[in-house]
Amino acid sequence: MVCDRCKMVVKAELEKAGLHPQQVELGEVTLDRELSAAEKEQIGRQLEALGFELIDDRKSRLIEKTKTLIIELVHHHDGNLKENLSDYLSSRLDHDYKYISNLFSEIEGTTIEKYFIAQKTERVKELLVYDELSLSEIAFRLNYSSVAHLSAQFKKVTGLTPSHFKDLRSNKRKPLDQV
Repeated sequence: MVCDRCKMVVKAELEKAGLHPQQVELGEVTLDRELSAAEKEQIGRQLEALGFELIDDRKSRLIEKTKTLIIELVHHHDGNLKENLSDYLSSRLDHDYKYISNLFSEIEGTTIEKYFIAQKTERVKELLVYDELSLSEIAFRLNYSSVAHLSAQFKKVTGLTPSHFKDLRSNKRKPLDQV
C-alpha cells in the first residue's frame, strides 16, 4: 500500500470479508485475531484482484516496510531527512543496515539507494508538473545539495533534464508501487 486511498480500499475489503482491522497502515495491517490458512488464501485472492499482495513471511515484510518508509519519506515528508538514509532505516526497522540492504538487493534486484533515487525522481516529476515550485525550491525540499546535483541525477535516471521534462509534459509519471 502506498497511499491513503490504498489503506481505505484494503480496510474496506477486510471489513467486507467480515474481519475487523484494528490498524491499517502503509504496508501493514493489524487484525483482532490470527487468520486461518483458508482465510489468508481468500483475503490474498481478494487483495490480488485489486492489485495488492498479501505478504506473510518475515523477510518480505521487512522489504515492504523498507519501501514504505522510503515512500513516506520522499512523498509525504518532502524528503525531510536529517540523518543518513541508512541510519534512518536501521533505527526504524530495528535491523542492521547491511542486513536490510543485502536482503533488499537480493529480493528486489536493485539497491536501496537506487530505489530511493527512483522515488525522489518521481517526486521531482510530480513537483515539476505541478509547476508551483522553482527547481531551487524542489532541490531544497528534497534535500539535494544543489540544483546541479538534482539535475544530474534526474538526467541520469530519465535521460532528460528537469527543464526539458517540464517542457515535454508528455512523459507520464509512474504509479509509486511501480517505481
